[in-house]
Amino acid sequence: MIKEVYDVVIGGGGPGGLTTAKILADKGIDTAVFEKRPSIGSEKRCAEGLSLNTLNIVKEKIGTVPTECIARMINGAIIYAPNGEEVAIDFGDNSGAVLERKVYDKWLARVASRAGAYIQSKTEVTDVIRENGYIKGAKVEFNGESFDVKCKVVVAADGIESTIARKAGLDTTHKLSCIDSGFQYEMSNLKLRDPSKIELMLGNEIAPRGYIWIFPKGEDVANVGVGVANTDKPARYFLEKFIQENPSIFSNASIIEVNAGGIPVGGFMKNMVLNGFLAVGDAAHQVNPIHGGGLKEAVIAGSIAAEVIAGSIKKNDYSQKSLSEYNKIWWKERGNTLKRVERLKDLVEKLSDEDLNKLAETLTGDDLVEFSRGNRLVKLAKLLIKKPKLISIVRKLF
Repeated sequence: MIKEVYDVVIGGGGPGGLTTAKILADKGIDTAVFEKRPSIGSEKRCAEGLSLNTLNIVKEKIGTVPTECIARMINGAIIYAPNGEEVAIDFGDNSGAVLERKVYDKWLARVASRAGAYIQSKTEVTDVIRENGYIKGAKVEFNGESFDVKCKVVVAADGIESTIARKAGLDTTHKLSCIDSGFQYEMSNLKLRDPSKIELMLGNEIAPRGYIWIFPKGEDVANVGVGVANTDKPARYFLEKFIQENPSIFSNASIIEVNAGGIPVGGFMKNMVLNGFLAVGDAAHQVNPIHGGGLKEAVIAGSIAAEVIAGSIKKNDYSQKSLSEYNKIWWKERGNTLKRVERLKDLVEKLSDEDLNKLAETLTGDDLVEFSRGNRLVKLAKLLIKKPKLISIVRKLF
């Protein structure tokens, strides 16, 4: 059960918090993870996709992802322009997977627990404990009972609406341009075109400042969702409109699960630490802005956070200055690249459907993969620089 003192308290049992906990526990650091939901991995806000590269990162940091965590292996993608023009990405071999997050996140929790971390669900970090300008612990509630838990460092890993970071005094305000509205169904009895490829549909009519996705989880099962912004209609409207307009796929399909909520798409934080405190994952806006994916970023950030916390414990220095090594390393390893991707996102959002159609005629699937990594932006700039209204935006790519 909950102890009075730990070395580290982590609020949030998602991939970022659990990665941090596992690596800290491996180092013999007494760590507790408190998850406010009744079950680890429930209520996913995620299409559940992971690239092969990310699976390898998880293998390096955590361990090999068990086959029971993987719903479907994926070998590519099909991206549709507004006029229906296709850009295919076909790797031939498996290039990624669609997970079963309920299983995957519980696997992470079990791995962290076996390493020595204490994990407890339906237990909420409601506030932090301050002493002499430092975060010195957390106030925790479980089953109507309150606990004061002292520690050396508190980690906020409680997602996009992070209340822990806000109560600690960290500025995690989201700009409206850096958050989308998402709505997703997990559906069965679909007639998927290719169950081994994800599908993405672009267009300002189909999904303003966003896209619709189909992520297969089986021969006739998939996550079908939409992310939109700057619209007076809810995300659900665009998803259901798409479903109604594509009876060849959805005519006899059922809705097995419903997920909805905000999706961070940028707004990276220069500072993610305070005295005795830091934030990881969605709580620190650590996502790929072009598609909103945060699983990879959470694992990388969690591993960096764990190393920095371990170093601070070794030095017995939990000051903001000491923990700021986390800012430095994350920006060097991920932040600068993701900032380029964010600039690309800002550009794509300014494109008309006509612009998107023309790009689909020119770009290859390999180009799109590289764009999502922040590469080949010169090629994109050369295609768009002829449009006077886009010149100032294109310049911001570099």
